[in-house]
Amino acid sequence: MKSIERIQAVVNFERADRLPVIAQVFGHTAVVAGKTIHDYVSRGSVLADCQIRALERYGYDAVFAVMDVNVETEALGSRLTYRSHDYPYVQDHAFTRTTNLEALSIPDPRSAARMPEILEALRILRREAGREVLVVGCVLGPMTLAVQLLGIQEALYYAVDDHEGFGRLLDFCSKTIVRFAEAQVGAGAHVPLVFDPAASMAVIPASFFREFELPRLIEIFKALKAAGAMAGWVHIAGPISPALPLFGEMGANIVNFDYCVDPGDVLNAGLRLCFNGNIKPLDFETAQPKDIFEESIRLEGLFAARGGFILSSGCEIPPGSKPENIAALVAAAREYEPAGATAG
Repeated sequence: MKSIERIQAVVNFERADRLPVIAQVFGHTAVVAGKTIHDYVSRGSVLADCQIRALERYGYDAVFAVMDVNVETEALGSRLTYRSHDYPYVQDHAFTRTTNLEALSIPDPRSAARMPEILEALRILRREAGREVLVVGCVLGPMTLAVQLLGIQEALYYAVDDHEGFGRLLDFCSKTIVRFAEAQVGAGAHVPLVFDPAASMAVIPASFFREFELPRLIEIFKALKAAGAMAGWVHIAGPISPALPLFGEMGANIVNFDYCVDPGDVLNAGLRLCFNGNIKPLDFETAQPKDIFEESIRLEGLFAARGGFILSSGCEIPPGSKPENIAALVAAAREYEPAGATAG
């Protein structure tokens, strides 16, 4: 069974030859290939080469055209500081509360900042690996893009002080996200991952999520389906348990859950959604291979009867992780004995 077929089967709660495993490795692939993270986040061809080399080394089921969380905000005018061996960060945010959104154009992914490099990486990955493995793009979620445009403190004050104005900002962010995601599907992404850590309950209450974030995520996943994405995949890092009942309305098929989320909450939510997670990312740096392997086996056992599970980390596996720990994650998935999936 090809990796992409394996993932599709599990997403549909069908029998697969083994448990799929997705290691969320981005900058770590540059380490594997002997490149700097600066090179990795600057050039799509370098990113694709690093991803393919890591795929050949580890043998998991997906590759990612993911640079960092600042691609969209840079395209909208934020100024970044680049570093050789770490991800860039926002030096000056593009927006203020008084920014006239009606006067702004949605960035063109073919020409805006590093967006074209992401599209180039996707074209290469689809050509070189996409017949066998899942090719994953990435866009930010509306709340996270708003935070990247304003800064976390300013964004949260804006959300509290002016619901209507903040709602308009989220609408602008959603339009930016949809255009970039559609371009990614056109360039070869099977699935654009919607990454929205600022929408977790560590940042906003579930009531705010329900009122402001959920309706926009629903529209984003409708647009992705219309664009031909194989599935909808959402990753809201951090605690999400209070909002889990809402995930069934979102239109996503795959939901990443972080290490701080109790798998029991996921299992008891009664959602027929494919979940992936949730090994603690820092453990890939600090733990031993046997610890990663044993935790993976434990997770496999918890989800074995339910089905609809992809073994993964809770969030990005850090660039400096031990290669033997990533290998242990993959080894644990290869030992999985499918027992036939049942409805969630």
